[in-house]
Amino acid sequence: MGVQLASGDLEEQYPQVTVQSEALYIDEGQVLTSGGVTAGLDLCLHLIRRDHGNRLANQRARLLVAAPHRAGGQAQFVDLPVPPDPDAGPAGVYDWALRNLHQPLTVDQLARQSGLSRRTLIRRFHTDTGRPPMRWLLDARIGLARELLESSDLTVEAVARRCGLGTPANFRTTFKARVGVPPRAYRETFKPPPARTPTVKA
Repeated sequence: MGVQLASGDLEEQYPQVTVQSEALYIDEGQVLTSGGVTAGLDLCLHLIRRDHGNRLANQRARLLVAAPHRAGGQAQFVDLPVPPDPDAGPAGVYDWALRNLHQPLTVDQLARQSGLSRRTLIRRFHTDTGRPPMRWLLDARIGLARELLESSDLTVEAVARRCGLGTPANFRTTFKARVGVPPRAYRETFKPPPARTPTVKA
């Protein structure tokens, strides 16, 4: 059984190791670490996402009844949030919002859709998702943008419209700030390698 050490103790006992105590998990290529048992699930979903794409990672998250992504200290890709429970949410507002990301949604619209007061809606979002409504919406828009960039040939402008992220310039700025790379660079990472032409010996 492994010994669990506080981050300070870990740094003291292993001075050659750089400890990032605020991070849920670290992906250094060949070496991957997580900050605990539940963060290990985050790391597993990250590996699925990295190797097989956003859609499959979301499907696995639903089966695990886990959030598809929880932000840590490092820059991590943000996934389309899974509604906490289709039957438990306030009047299905989560599903409704995900179907209408192309619209300029506001907290007041979400409150009207859910039949709750603005204050109650904000409190429910915090309870259900751990985020305020507009932060949840932004994560959802970025997640949808990632999925479209991975799986479609839509232009950056079309993706921006589908996700409700404004002008192409605003979309590029917001996407890079949240994901760490511009939309086109992100899309390039998911392009399949060019097919190799078989060598035929004469």
